[in-house]
Amino acid sequence: MPRRSSEVSEPMYFVLTVLLDGPLHGHAILKRIVEVTTGRVRPTVGTLYAILERLTARGVLVVDREETVNGRVRRYFRITDKGVTIVRAEATRMKEAAVLVLDREALA
Repeated sequence: MPRRSSEVSEPMYFVLTVLLDGPLHGHAILKRIVEVTTGRVRPTVGTLYAILERLTARGVLVVDREETVNGRVRRYFRITDKGVTIVRAEATRMKEAAVLVLDREALA
């Protein structure tokens, strides 16, 4: 997939997608991605936290809150309006690309 500023990687897309439902912490994000993709997408913990850092630095995500659980800090991330715009634009782009193929299949 070509890289343009308006496009996001597949793991980024699913991080943004699951955060549309509300703030989640890292482990919950991973779990939801696996659920919504029925196991097809399984980012590693390292990949997830790199994505979270990158998207936070770009203003696409923000830290919603932090809590301490069993002595460890748990950060909850929330998608920003900018992030919503990006993930919706990416969904539209993918839908338009899919139609090009699916319309051809219907004609066959």
